[in-house]
Amino acid sequence: VQLVESGGDSVQSGESLRLSCTASGETHNMYCLAWFRQAPGREREGVARIDDDATTVYAESVQGRFTISQNKTKNTLYLKMNTLKPDDSAMYYCAARRNWPCQPMAEWDASDGLTYWGQGTQVTVSS
Repeated sequence: VQLVESGGDSVQSGESLRLSCTASGETHNMYCLAWFRQAPGREREGVARIDDDATTVYAESVQGRFTISQNKTKNTLYLKMNTLKPDDSAMYYCAARRNWPCQPMAEWDASDGLTYWGQGTQVTVSS
């Protein structure tokens, strides 16, 4: 499975961006999809998750500002980010798992052998 993110950019505080993540290869049965981010000097954190039954989960820091969605026909995951803040600046990664039910994002380990990761797309928000 290959995951390729796009849409990252440098924007001003208060602006919006939409990130995309397109999957290719053996994409069947990817029941859990998520966006993570990592800023320099900080740990990777889960931002939003969407499950195969359309359940969504958000980090408290982005609740109400970010929306995760997917287009299964296009094998693409999206993250619409509104009212961006400087604290949202980070490298954003999409991730996918076949395990069901979906585990909390805090349990998605970068090296657990169960999670597929993209290479990331940079978001920079200036004040």
